Amino acid sequence: MLSQERIEAFIANRAEGKDIEPGTPDAQVMHEGAQEALAIAAELNGQYRTLDEIREIFSRLIGKPVDDEFRIFPPFTADFGKNITVGKNVFFNSGCRLQDQGGIRIGDNVLVGHNVVMATLDHDFAPEKRSVLHCAPIVVGNDVWIGANATILKGVTIGNGAIVAAGAVVTKDVPARTIVGGVPAKVIKAID
Repeated sequence: MLSQERIEAFIANRAEGKDIEPGTPDAQVMHEGAQEALAIAAELNGQYRTLDEIREIFSRLIGKPVDDEFRIFPPFTADFGKNITVGKNVFFNSGCRLQDQGGIRIGDNVLVGHNVVMATLDHDFAPEKRSVLHCAPIVVGNDVWIGANATILKGVTIGNGAIVAAGAVVTKDVPARTIVGGVPAKVIKAID
């Protein structure tokens, strides 16, 4: 099991924008964290769980408590788990996958649809450096609705009250109180 000190150092390096390079202590923490996340996800997804059990297991996955209104319909997976923060009254529908090494912060009253992917990592473009991982956080504001099968990529901030349409691939920041959709996602309209 990873120590809190190693997890905090890993998260601090991501907050500073440091890459994850093979053979480094951060790469080792990432791999060990992935194994812990897989074990906890198997516990979450392996059988029926009550809402209280789900909240307890998810709190262990992310390493911090969630509020009594947090809900999730499994299955759910996270690549690391410990770099996820969720606000109050958050709902994940089934099939969501969070690649959270770079950090995912979700505000209050957020609805996340079926099969949403949030990916905070990219591989290097140069073939000889392809195993180097570049990280950037995803930030989801308050009162956001992310539609089914949407993909949110690293470095994106979704503003308060925004809607991400089903199937959208979000590569750039989403202004508050707008609806975005498409591949890549573009503003469709403002929300009055």
